[in-house]
Amino acid sequence: MSADPSVILHTDRPAAALAVLKETHPDLTVHACDSYAALPALIGRAAAEVVFSVRFDGTPRYPRQALVDSPTVKWVSVGGSGTDHLGRWDPERLTVTNSAGVAAGMLAEFALGAMLSFSLDLRGFARRQQVRQWGGGRVEPIEGKTVLIIGLGKTGEAVAKRARAMGMGTLGIRAHPKPTPCLDEVQGVDALLPLIGRADFIICCVPLLPTTRGLLGEAAFAAMKASAVLIDISRGGVVEEAALLAALNARRIKGAVLDVFTTEPLPADHPLWSYDNVAITPHCAAVYDGWDITSVRMFADNLKRYRSGMPLQNVVNPERGY
Repeated sequence: MSADPSVILHTDRPAAALAVLKETHPDLTVHACDSYAALPALIGRAAAEVVFSVRFDGTPRYPRQALVDSPTVKWVSVGGSGTDHLGRWDPERLTVTNSAGVAAGMLAEFALGAMLSFSLDLRGFARRQQVRQWGGGRVEPIEGKTVLIIGLGKTGEAVAKRARAMGMGTLGIRAHPKPTPCLDEVQGVDALLPLIGRADFIICCVPLLPTTRGLLGEAAFAAMKASAVLIDISRGGVVEEAALLAALNARRIKGAVLDVFTTEPLPADHPLWSYDNVAITPHCAAVYDGWDITSVRMFADNLKRYRSGMPLQNVVNPERGY
């Protein structure tokens, strides 16, 4: 840790990020990198100590080894909240922080919109409009429905706040249960199946970890109401896609809104594209205009702490993934 670290901004919008660092840390020399391929060499040339990095070109090509194995990099600041693309790292040698909360409000609004879309049958009305059909379909109130929020980080709590404002019952699952604002009931993962059977909407917003991979599988779908809707804003791999497809084919659930997938981009021949009761978005629920600048400003604030020797905020435990 030094007061004058060598810094790299690894993002597809380096000019905007550099402007923030020029404003907040005008004395630092900051290097920019807008590709995955160029990052390893730049880390070596710059003897980088600090790297702010955005996963802007997918996970498979992400240059994780250049970061986690570098002899000079001491701190990686992740531009989003998820860190699964970094794999494992040695916390004794490398500190990883994230930007948890940078998109919590947007993700919560996405989840609320997804619930309203089903309760108002907006997809059904859109289909009838295309064939100029008057009549059919019905709306129902969201008030009085029950939502189960799996994962109560900043996003989960933001979802709970909005659901409570809509008059919904709120249930929550978190690794270490504790009373949480806007939640009627919070339990541990071992209570997943009993709680999931009480929910009209299931919102998944946990990180992808060994303990959460496949968390929503065959048993979870079997426990859901036939009228339940799944909304996945977590990471691909938390929901077992084979179990989801089986549930959709057997009409064991009402439908799903999916923003994340095991393989991204979702292959054009993937069967999920063909369901009328499934809404697919391309891992964009957290991408709003200005999110990246907000994330860089969070990094800039943390960089002030780093340079002055203060503890960093949003440090990620590699065992927990958050």
